[in-house]
Amino acid sequence: MCVYVCVCVCADLRRCEERGELLLPVLFFLLVMLSVLLYFAVSLMDPGFVLTDTVKGSNEEMESMIPQSSTPRLRRCGYCLLQQPMRAKHCQTCKRCVRRFDHHCPWMENCVGERNHRWFMVYLLVQLLALLWALHVALSGLSPGVSWDLWFRANGFLLAALGVVGVFSAVVLVLLGSHVYLVSVNCTTWEFMSRHRISYLKNRGDEHSPFDRGPLGNLRDFFCACGAVAWEATYDRSAANHV
Repeated sequence: MCVYVCVCVCADLRRCEERGELLLPVLFFLLVMLSVLLYFAVSLMDPGFVLTDTVKGSNEEMESMIPQSSTPRLRRCGYCLLQQPMRAKHCQTCKRCVRRFDHHCPWMENCVGERNHRWFMVYLLVQLLALLWALHVALSGLSPGVSWDLWFRANGFLLAALGVVGVFSAVVLVLLGSHVYLVSVNCTTWEFMSRHRISYLKNRGDEHSPFDRGPLGNLRDFFCACGAVAWEATYDRSAANHV
């Protein structure tokens, strides 16, 4: 069914090409190529694996002698035995700890974390544009019929394909919208779903994220920040303001 929609898209672009309108075929080709490149980039990219103990946790005896700040004590992973930075989590599928863990995506066969989360959202946006394009072309390809019976016979496969593509479009739209919201409040999917079990969140009296810097600040930091972020320092400042 989806193949039928793709055939309709290609046929529509072919008609544009025959009329000398090359802009739409070129844009669609670039959109498809960008989608493929983003898929492999997110799938193969290091999501932010924790490779070694953090500097703070490299000497536990020395750490125990230093007065503790408002930051909860960092925990050591029970699987890979590395001390996890704040917001990191061990992925059972990848068998690694991931910085600013969001979720493991079976679609990508990779974790979504601090290093590839922004590219995952760009990929969702490109996929949504491609699906909406396919919906538009498929809708324009519906042919008229003299009766409902003949109309359904002429457009049955296309209607079924429209239903499948419509479902995928809705899923991608909801997924992209939820990630935009979580990024705007500086929260991850894991933190949102498991707040009551996370040490640095469960003891806070409100639902406000301790890393929230406002929607614009959160979005700017998310898309523009380079390298790993010391979330412990951000949490300390938030805790001081919270008190």
